[in-house]
Amino acid sequence: MPMGTQIEVPVRWGDMDALQHVNNINYFQFCESARIAYFETIGLFDKTGSTLGPSLVAAQLNFRRQVHYPATLQVGVSASKIGNTSFTLSYVIRNSAGNELVADGSSVVVWVDYSREKPVPLPEELIERMVELEGNPDLRPAKKS
Repeated sequence: MPMGTQIEVPVRWGDMDALQHVNNINYFQFCESARIAYFETIGLFDKTGSTLGPSLVAAQLNFRRQVHYPATLQVGVSASKIGNTSFTLSYVIRNSAGNELVADGSSVVVWVDYSREKPVPLPEELIERMVELEGNPDLRPAKKS
């Protein structure tokens, strides 16, 4: 994962299920926490208005290894694609003990005008903040001609 944002998540006893490993739904919550940290880092909430903002439209994870309590996870998130109205975030979740990959995946976020229930162009300033954070000018969406 290039740059992006990384958070540390302590696994709680209650994160485990009857099979004594972290339940899969919790991984999506770990990614949500990382996504919000990423949004805060790029100032996304500075760009939201009463009718404009992000909408998660897709999320997928690959579960690579079981995790058991106690554990601490490192959840990394970075932008892997930026379009005109949406962007894709990639996630890597590692167990701090041994830096072992436990899950990876992605999500798609669309910039929406909630009042019209329609996608609208991402704010240019938001795109620039993402490109700067990732250190990758090639992430900029292609200009429409």
